[in-house]
Amino acid sequence: MNDDTATPHAAAHVLLRKDNTIAFVLRSATGWMDGHYGLPAGRVEKNESFRAAAAREAKEEVGVDLTAAELVPTLTVHRDSQDLGGWVEIYFTALSWSGEPYNAEPAKHSELAWLDIDNLPENLMPGLNYCLQQIKDKQSYAEYGWDETD
Repeated sequence: MNDDTATPHAAAHVLLRKDNTIAFVLRSATGWMDGHYGLPAGRVEKNESFRAAAAREAKEEVGVDLTAAELVPTLTVHRDSQDLGGWVEIYFTALSWSGEPYNAEPAKHSELAWLDIDNLPENLMPGLNYCLQQIKDKQSYAEYGWDETD
């Protein structure tokens, strides 16, 4: 076995879109990135697919039900994270969903907000603005954090 083999973490992100807006949650009282907007997202669990993780996170964070057919892979990101060993992240766009989105985790988020993709606030989670720009530019793959140009 090669000790130099990368073992990145895996995460799934969900873009719930209404016209030109996307649903974001504002982190609070977690001790990590509080005061920053993020997408419904989280780590892929052991023996879980990226799509299943995306559907689970959307249910847990914003209370909507999604099927695999409703989740379109939109962007794959290989993100460097020196302290965690790197990440492979899949961004999915939800074409439709069941239920009305709401803040389903009030202990972790202070609000659910529909933000205009062309007028996003500065307090997005690190790298998220870059990834959303890649999606707007119709890129399917991006790398983030590997050099100073990101």
